[in-house]
Amino acid sequence: VQLQASGGGLVQPGGSLKLSCASSDLNLYSYAVGWFRQAPGKGREGISCITGRPMSTHYIDSVKGRFTISRDDAKNTVYLQIDSLKPEDTAVYYCAADPSFITVVGGRSANWGLGTQVTVSS
Repeated sequence: VQLQASGGGLVQPGGSLKLSCASSDLNLYSYAVGWFRQAPGKGREGISCITGRPMSTHYIDSVKGRFTISRDDAKNTVYLQIDSLKPEDTAVYYCAADPSFITVVGGRSANWGLGTQVTVSS
């Protein structure tokens, strides 16, 4: 496994989580890294992506203002800060990386991490 996603958990509505996507094999600063999620009974949804250099960030409309993607090149890690969590954010969250932004946002990356479960419930 080249990517490791972590940081999920059980959170009450309105709470926050910070997910991490790390790699021991890939230099993530030169990759586009995307976050995806799959809710129970639903298909996988791409939600955010951060490019390599020059860096840019991208979000789907439904998470803008609540989700923040960032990277720490020294730690070779990409983060997804999730604020104001809602029950509909409950899903398994995955990260994926590829040198091509288009490949990542299209869900066609060959590099995927195992997911981390986020459950939002009171």
